Amino acid sequence: MTETKKVLVRTYGCQMNVYDSERMTDVLAPEGYEPTDSLDEADLVLLNTCHIREKAAEKVYSDIGRLRRLKDERALEGRALTIGVAGCVAQAEGREIMRRAPAVDLVVGPQSYHRLPELLAEATDRRRPVETDFAIAEKFDAMPATPAVRIAARGPTAFLTIQEGCDKFCTFCVVPYTRGAEVSRPLDRIVEEAERLAAAGVREVTLLGQNVNAWHGLGPDGREWTLGRLCERLARVPGLARIRYTTSHPRDMDDALIAAHRELPQLMPYLHLPVQSGSDRILKAMNRRHTAADYLRLVERIRAARPDIALSGDFIVGFPGETDADFADTLALIEAVGYASAFTFKYSPRPGTPASTRDDQVSERIKAERLSALQAAIDAQTKAFNASRKGMVMDILVEKAGRHAGQLVGRSPWLQPVHVDGPASLVGEIVEVRVDDVAGYSLFGAVVGEGPLPAGAAHPHIRTFTKEPARPTAGGAHG
Repeated sequence: MTETKKVLVRTYGCQMNVYDSERMTDVLAPEGYEPTDSLDEADLVLLNTCHIREKAAEKVYSDIGRLRRLKDERALEGRALTIGVAGCVAQAEGREIMRRAPAVDLVVGPQSYHRLPELLAEATDRRRPVETDFAIAEKFDAMPATPAVRIAARGPTAFLTIQEGCDKFCTFCVVPYTRGAEVSRPLDRIVEEAERLAAAGVREVTLLGQNVNAWHGLGPDGREWTLGRLCERLARVPGLARIRYTTSHPRDMDDALIAAHRELPQLMPYLHLPVQSGSDRILKAMNRRHTAADYLRLVERIRAARPDIALSGDFIVGFPGETDADFADTLALIEAVGYASAFTFKYSPRPGTPASTRDDQVSERIKAERLSALQAAIDAQTKAFNASRKGMVMDILVEKAGRHAGQLVGRSPWLQPVHVDGPASLVGEIVEVRVDDVAGYSLFGAVVGEGPLPAGAAHPHIRTFTKEPARPTAGGAHG
């Protein structure tokens, strides 16, 4: 009988890392490892790292330093602690991690998690393995199916990776170097995983990829399918009521995917569509290969297909060479689009990327000023969008218990957290909720109707309106 051990996976960064962390625990389960949130219980700690944020590597070394002290204390007690570094920092700096941090027992890149058991076996022999191959297809083929009981324990929503890597080579981004070239999982494997998730109680899946709408695969009709056709197929999975996807690139937003937003009630009216800048000069320097006008025309096409869609974006301020006029173009684009939310960042050089070597870097003071102005513009739009939901009756997927007794938390079709009072039996159910109040970035309301909506039904996202919704604009209510 395999001895039971405990593994703690600390996850940093994107949703892809959340999915990868879950799959790492699945890979380790046959080796006798059970997941834990307690550092005191852990026999193995894996740091699943992200390289997007500034000073990401320094944070990893700081965390390793704290774990080293715990490892030394354990050694005095006759207990072992194995430390592994995974993720994109591991991919980019594997050998350097081993040189600087002798307490680390193994390093594994994001495409090699399926090899964790054998790497752990090597690590016990003090060989301190470093595995950073780009074996994406091999990884997915080798991953074990997640047991139904483990799926159910994770709740009614799940991530499902369908694509990895990036071929776009934006000049600020390390993803092509840490995740490799674009690779799409086969259609049948995606459908099989979605069916397992739904059979175990998952009601909503979020399809993941570095460029998720670049996914393509051979369909059963012998033709090449893209993401829109995939969503259409997943919408037929019994019990699966909601579909989302992230992160998209504007250049991969094709007609079939736009049509899917119009035709599939399971596809939520929320789209994360990064643009990064509103300046054509900066977009060209970023190698985005689209203009601000291209992006705005695309937004018009999407909204024509799905008028109530909520748009989210990514913005970088202070890219090398960005002038006040360039930044003004970004603010103008934000006003023209009207976002429900956005992620905003100061540019920070990533080692090995073309932009990091430019000699026209923007000062930290100017970057901070521009970020503050950008966030103020986005925050005003987000608050207006959330305020426009007040008075609506909408379908909410209840995800978990809230912080207070009798409180439940779910998500609106537009991804906002929604708080209601109700019995714990509603977790995992889709219910009608009337939104009575908005506070901060959350909605508060009450369950209406006679209880959960029927499983397997294709529910409209909005049951009734108390007012006519309007297209989001920067200067008024969003709808």
